[in-house]
Amino acid sequence: MDRKKLVLLLGALIIAIGTAFAARSMFAGGAAPDANAAAVPTGPRVLVAKRALTAGTIITADALGFQPWPKELVQDAYFIDGEADMNKLLGTVVRYPITAGEPVTQGSLVAPGDRGFLAAALGPGMRAVTVPVSATTGVAGFVFAGDRVDLVLTQQIDGSDDSAPLRTAETVLRNLRVLATDQTVEKTVDENGKTVVAEFRTVTLEVTPKIAEKIAVAQTIGTISLVLRSIADSQSELERAVAAGDIQIPANATPEQEEKMLKAAMSRPLDKGTTFVTGGDVSRFQRTTVPPKTQPQQFAAPAPAAAPAGGSAPRGDAAPVYTGPSVRVTRGKETTDTPVSAKANAGAILTNQSGGLRRAGQTVPVAGATVIK
Repeated sequence: MDRKKLVLLLGALIIAIGTAFAARSMFAGGAAPDANAAAVPTGPRVLVAKRALTAGTIITADALGFQPWPKELVQDAYFIDGEADMNKLLGTVVRYPITAGEPVTQGSLVAPGDRGFLAAALGPGMRAVTVPVSATTGVAGFVFAGDRVDLVLTQQIDGSDDSAPLRTAETVLRNLRVLATDQTVEKTVDENGKTVVAEFRTVTLEVTPKIAEKIAVAQTIGTISLVLRSIADSQSELERAVAAGDIQIPANATPEQEEKMLKAAMSRPLDKGTTFVTGGDVSRFQRTTVPPKTQPQQFAAPAPAAAPAGGSAPRGDAAPVYTGPSVRVTRGKETTDTPVSAKANAGAILTNQSGGLRRAGQTVPVAGATVIK
């Protein structure tokens, strides 16, 4: 290689290295002010939402957290670290929607027992309905707010006087969330931290508007009993619904959207796929079908229609009155309707028959006399 070209190549390499170092120093110097500008605030730590919280969300430990906040932007309604007890906020319900990173105010949470707590705890489109229970129909008091129960309707269907009634029990509703027992929306614990079991007279359930109507009708039919569900039943019900195709998950759904849809399906009350048991399934001496019912029959003859004041005949378009089964008997040109019955109308039929015979006996001699002439 020519010596002159070698010198030029080395000079160009030195210039390129120097340019690279100069550019690196320039960019490093420009980034330093931005890092200082994005410094974390050094004000008090306030309680903020770690994720988006919709209305009706029950607060858990992973939903909220403390974060430094500029001192000049801190408001009196904020929860300040060191002043607010995080444990007392667990189990409260979000009243208004809160975005992720937004400070939580005291008015945005409703604690159990506060005004509007039950309405805030209801999911969108859901209703609260109360049913009366006893020690036997209410699982002896072992039902608490947050549990899920099934509703069983027990009824007795009567038939005629001489037939045995049908006794049956039917699971009419499933997977209903308990909102409160009596006027209590949270568990009661003793000084040792153990849950206190107490009897209650009413239970408030979270249902859809259609299911609320069914519960109102069921209370007039028979006796309603609560059946406590296992926690694992919700997962099995979800797997059964997914296998049956009742839950459709879009192919392009994100994992968060899929989890949200599955949770909504697990908490949905069900009024389909109910089961029932009759007395015949329990004892061989009980019925398995609905007993027949005898229809009462009326045998009273219809009262003759009164003639109008003007003497005209009654209208022929009047609605006929049904008085029970009858037989139409025609003798010559005369036709009569005779009610049918086992005993009550036997005399009437015999009377009509004897009258017909008498009339026949009277006409025979006349016919004979005519023949002689």
